[in-house]
Parts: sequence; structure tokens; C-alpha cells
Amino acid sequence: MIKDIKNTKPIRVRFAPSPTGELHIGGLRTALTDFLFARKNGGKFILRIEDTDQKRFVEGSVERIIKSLKWAGIEIDEGPYTQSKRLDIYKKYVQQLLDEGKAYYCFCSPERLEKMREEQQKNKQAPKYDRHCLKLSQKEIEEKIKNGAKYTVRFKIPEGKTIFEDLVYGKIEVDNATLDDQIILKADGFPTYHLAVVVDDYLMKISHIFRGAEWLSSAPKHILLYQAFGWEKNMPRFCHMPNILNKDRKKLSKREGSMSVEDFRRQGYPSQAVINFIALLGWNPKTEQEIFTTQELIDQFDTAKMNRAGGVFDIDRLNWISAQHIKKMTLNKLYENVLPFLKQKDFYKKPSPLNLLPKVEGDKEEYIKKVLAVEQERLEKFTQIGDDNSFFFKSDIKITADNMRWKNSSDADTKKYLEKAGAVLENISEKNWTKENIEKILLKSAGENRGDLLFPLRAALTGQKTSPSPFEVVWVLGKAETLRRVSAGIKQLI
Repeated sequence: MIKDIKNTKPIRVRFAPSPTGELHIGGLRTALTDFLFARKNGGKFILRIEDTDQKRFVEGSVERIIKSLKWAGIEIDEGPYTQSKRLDIYKKYVQQLLDEGKAYYCFCSPERLEKMREEQQKNKQAPKYDRHCLKLSQKEIEEKIKNGAKYTVRFKIPEGKTIFEDLVYGKIEVDNATLDDQIILKADGFPTYHLAVVVDDYLMKISHIFRGAEWLSSAPKHILLYQAFGWEKNMPRFCHMPNILNKDRKKLSKREGSMSVEDFRRQGYPSQAVINFIALLGWNPKTEQEIFTTQELIDQFDTAKMNRAGGVFDIDRLNWISAQHIKKMTLNKLYENVLPFLKQKDFYKKPSPLNLLPKVEGDKEEYIKKVLAVEQERLEKFTQIGDDNSFFFKSDIKITADNMRWKNSSDADTKKYLEKAGAVLENISEKNWTKENIEKILLKSAGENRGDLLFPLRAALTGQKTSPSPFEVVWVLGKAETLRRVSAGIKQLI
């Protein structure tokens, strides 16, 4: 790993997605890295939309990308700039390279290029343009253009070697003879990514480029373009991030990595948990700390802590991180985040006489917060509210004698202890109906027979063998509903 070199020019980084749909895992990691680096160094985070490939453009993508960044707490300082609105700028620089003999027109048809590639494969040669059109005279070029022949413009790769320092992978050396004369202007008049990215990064004074390791092979081409324009002194620093891996430590496939930011949001993950998880894919804080706020990530971010080895996308780890963030939330904040998902639940959307949710909104909020106070320690996602404890929301639970027996207790013993629990609870006033007081009084009443008293009580209240403690359930349900369920349980034992 290479430590970052202090830059005298202002820190300016850019996130430059293509508008082809939702923002996915890899894109979010790039945007987050840009953002953390900018904030750590007092720099600017710039959004640029790279839409030069119009065939892949998806309507509404830009809006969804901006919405996803906002959800993740990634603030945009400049932009979005859109490449399709800057075509005249790119053509100016393409013409400069043509005039200086550093680029040339290519009139080769797709059929000829395909045949050329087939021949190269047959001869076990690396696929590379054969510079057929470089031999054309100026007169031939002008004649073809005059006659309406379709053409592209290719960058003429110079001889020699390209050497650069990457902030993660260190010194990289490439023989230029292995590089292809890439197209920099397509037949439709749009620049290719390689040309547009260099021109934009130069004009926008980008100081550092963060992107995935799959772009490492493109860096020499971009550096050669910087040199061709005479912009070497303004070249950004490169930082190529390792690939995101699956649990088998293989590169995450497109199918596996298709989870978008919107998917995370829709599934009920806290945005801070997602940011925390994504930040640790290829970056190591070098401490025991695993749970971070965004500010803590900013404070500790350093390119020297980025790994060459890829980070593993482990959904179980995401769920654990998510649970830790939920545990840290205030009850009001948790309620605010849970409510949109709660409103999608049938028991909320379709109230019935069997539902326990109060009809008055203020009372409803208070009741839900009591449920959350119990479930908070167990939630991994906001969507899970009520999933395992539907008895908090519906009164038509099924109570059977079999479910209420503690170990080898008889029905008579079970009935006796359930009646005792009911009597104890009956004597607790509404004023003293607190979780702590309920627990204290029930435990004192149970003495050494805790299982005999508490097991049938919990079963009668929930209809389940596993649930939160009976003290928590009693507190949430309230006195009237608790006593009604205890009475219903006793009737099953007669």
C-alpha cells in the first residue's frame, strides 16, 4: 500500500456514474470513498453523469442516482455535470489531437474489424487495431469525408512505456506496444469514455480519481492522453480499489452484485448501516472498531488503509452491522424510520376489531413505541417490526393447554399458577404498570417456582413458546388485554 502524497492543489474528487439504472454496490462504494476523502481533506465532491453511451441510457436514472446518494448521506458539492451537454468541448480537443498528428480518422467497417479480430484470435494474437487507416493520405481522408463515409477517430499510441504510481497497487509499468489505438470519437459524434473522462477531469481540476480495480488497465491510456495534451503537471492521482468478492472470495458476479441502494432502502436497512458496511469493503481502519458513524469514517479515512485484497460482501455481516446501528437509535428515531414500513403491514393498513392498535393516532404512536422498546434489541431491519411478535398487534391468538404446560406440570398445576399470575397482575394499579415494577412483583410472587408461574403466563399472552419476556409482554399489552388473555388461557385448562 502506498501512502498518499500531499497535494498542493485543492482536493477535488468526482463520482461519475453512467445513467443506466439504479446505483449499485460498486458505485456506492466509489461515491462513498470519494466523499470520505473529500471531507477528510476539506475538498469538494463533484457529481458528473457520463452518458456518452446513449444506447445504454435509462430514463430517470440521474434522478434515482441523486436520490440514492442523498439517502446514503453523501452530499454533492458541485454538479451534476452531464457529458452529453459538452459535446462541442470534446470535439475541440479531438480536433487538436488530429491537427497535431496524435490521432487519426478510421473508416473501417464493423465487418472489417470483426474479420481482423477473428484473424488475430486464430493466430493467437492480442486483439488490437492494425492501423490500417493510419496509412491514408490527407487527400483520401478528405475525399471519404466529403462522400459521407462514416468514421471514428482513434488515438495514436506513442512508443515507449507508461509508468505511474497507484495509491493502492503501487508502481505500475506498461509497455505501450501492448495498448490498442482506442477510439476517442465514435461515429455518432459522441466521445468515448476514454477521451471524455480525461478532458473533464482536466477541466474540472480533479485531484484524485477513485475507481474499481477493473479500470486499472485503462489508466495508461488516460495518462498518455494527458501527455498528448501537455497536461502532465495537472494529472490526478490514481487510486484503484480492489474488487468486491463473494463469500468464496471470488469476484462478485453481476447477479450477486445487482443489489442496488434502493434495494437496501426497500429492505429496511438503516442508511448508516449500509454506509458502515460498504466502507469496510476493501478499507481497514486498523483498529478493533467495527461500528462507525459517517463522521467517524471521515475522521479515520486514509488511502494508506485501503487493501489490495478485495472486501467480501457478506449479507450476514451486513445484518449484524445493521442490528448494531438499530440498537444505538433513540426510540423516536427508530419509530420515525420504522413507521413507513409498519404502514405497509396488513394489520396497520386494514384495521379490524381484532387489532390491538389504538384508534387515536397519539395513543397508536405510544403503543408502537412500547413495542419497539421491546423489539429494538432483536431487530436487524426496519421491515421486521411485528414479524416474530404479531401477538402485539392481533388479539386472536391461539392458546392451547399443550403450549402452556411447564415441563411435566399437570393441567391443574398450570391452571393454579396461571390464576396466581392473574391475581398478582390484577392487584397492580395502572399507575404502577411499568416494566420494572411488573418484573419485580411477578418474580417475588414466583419465588423458587419461576418456570411454573412465568412459562404458562407467557404462553397465554403470546400463543408462542418463544417470545420476549413475560414482563415486557405484560407491559406492552396493558392491564386489560393482559387479564383478558390470562382468563382465556385458564378456560383452556378447565
